[in-house]
Formats: sequence, structure tokens, C-alpha cells
Amino acid sequence: MKNHLSLIIGMTLATYLPRLVPLLMLGNRKMNKNIEEFLYYVPHTSLSILITRGIMTAESGMKAATIAGIGIAGILSYKKGNLILSVLAGIMLSFVIINII
Repeated sequence: MKNHLSLIIGMTLATYLPRLVPLLMLGNRKMNKNIEEFLYYVPHTSLSILITRGIMTAESGMKAATIAGIGIAGILSYKKGNLILSVLAGIMLSFVIINII
């Protein structure tokens, strides 16, 4: 049990510190407009890469469900701007396609 606790604490620090240190170091500084714009798009780019990789590596029986789920999530995200609604709708549509078709 003690070994698990030290592992959990170590993993927590390894996850949290890379997020905390830049915040503490750059929190009060004014950044260049170009750098600020670049950092704004990093989460969107990372998510796009993960989604594209998921489509490319999906099993042959899941490609239609994956593409349909991403399509409905993209449309809802564009129209409504609600991330949770978009993700849930994409998951539900993919689930229905996989289990019914």
C-alpha cells in the first residue's frame, strides 16, 4: 500500500508541476501577441491530431461510426459552441451506429 501511495504522489507531481511552473513564471508577464495567438491554438491542434489518429487507426467496422460521431460533434460544436453537448452527441451517435448497424 505504501508503495502505491508513493507512486500516486509521484505521478501527481509529474502531471501537475509542468502545468504549474509556467503559470508561476509567466503569470505576471505580458506575452508577445504572436506567441499568445500560437498558444491559443495549441489545444485545438492537439485535439485535431488525436481525432485524426483515431480515425486512421479505427478498426474497419468502426470507421463509419467514428466519422459519423466526429461529424455530428463538429457540426454541433460549430452551431451551438457547447463542448459537452458536442462530445456527448458524438459518443451517443457512435454507440448507436456500432450497436445497431
